[in-house]
Amino acid sequence: MKLKNLYLFLLILCGACRQHHTVQRAFYYWKTSLDLTGTELRALQQTHTQKLYVKFFDILWNPTTNTSMPVAKVQANTTSLTWLQQHSIPIIPVVFITNESLQLTPADNITELGSRLYQLLETQITQYNLTVPEIQIDCDWTATTRNKYFNLLLQLRQQPLFSKEKVVLSATIRLYQCKYRIKTGVPPVDRGLLMCYNMGNLKALSTKNSILETSELKKYTGSLDTYPLPLDVAFPLFNWKVLYRNNAYSGLIQNLPDDSLKQQSFVQVKENRFFITSDTTWKGYILNKGDILRSETSDISEVLDAAAVLRKKWHTPGFTVSLFHLDSLVLNKHPSYELEKIFTVMQ
Repeated sequence: MKLKNLYLFLLILCGACRQHHTVQRAFYYWKTSLDLTGTELRALQQTHTQKLYVKFFDILWNPTTNTSMPVAKVQANTTSLTWLQQHSIPIIPVVFITNESLQLTPADNITELGSRLYQLLETQITQYNLTVPEIQIDCDWTATTRNKYFNLLLQLRQQPLFSKEKVVLSATIRLYQCKYRIKTGVPPVDRGLLMCYNMGNLKALSTKNSILETSELKKYTGSLDTYPLPLDVAFPLFNWKVLYRNNAYSGLIQNLPDDSLKQQSFVQVKENRFFITSDTTWKGYILNKGDILRSETSDISEVLDAAAVLRKKWHTPGFTVSLFHLDSLVLNKHPSYELEKIFTVMQ
């Protein structure tokens, strides 16, 4: 009886020691047209989503003009905007900046780039009559571009939305940026968002799944609990196929289902790899004999394992869990109870 009482006491003690986290739920929306489908609207409702991160535009290097320029500006559907407003789901604007654009932009021109970026953001926010609690910058910066990138972020923080209206400025954090923070630095923002995907070497033929492998995740999160910013987190839902031609990386292919590909006479299958045995054109893609397609998915069990690993290291009591991304084709593969599990594991 004494041993039983001791066991119960230890269980209660362990439960008390586990810090409860307040989790907000969010999705990313990564298309140039914000026009939500019925499937996407239902997913937002069923998961009780509280934020929608929307890519507003990209900053890319233009070799013709030798400048970094905005492209792929979002066009928002009035019906979708009204629905989000009625359901109290704020839009969080996201700007994606390529590392190349930072590399090639002279340091003296970073101030001008920051000003143009902010002016376009402000124009779009006004155009769609939005009240935004947060703006996020997404950039895969490196040790060589950190000074330019951080200077751009510091300039943004001086702009009225951040300095006067107190909008939160956040930045995405890759896993290697988290692990090698001394080398890559910590961005001067209010919050970071840890991208828990795209962690493997996409271009290496030997990689099993570059989207998400828990074994790889563990290599980068040993000191996660000491990262000096409050953190949010994003998990993947997407899938793709990685094309190799002449044993070298040749690009990504979307929307080629495994089941239908396995039935084709020009394919040999081994685990998650499809070997093309004859020249063909299929689903609009030109495939050559000798090509290899590696199928990469966001397996729900892998996502839950990754969430459980992060949960043990998580030091931010109130944070957002985001899923990438809100898309009908993706959502059809994941029933709402699976999505619910991802959110609850992190609580």
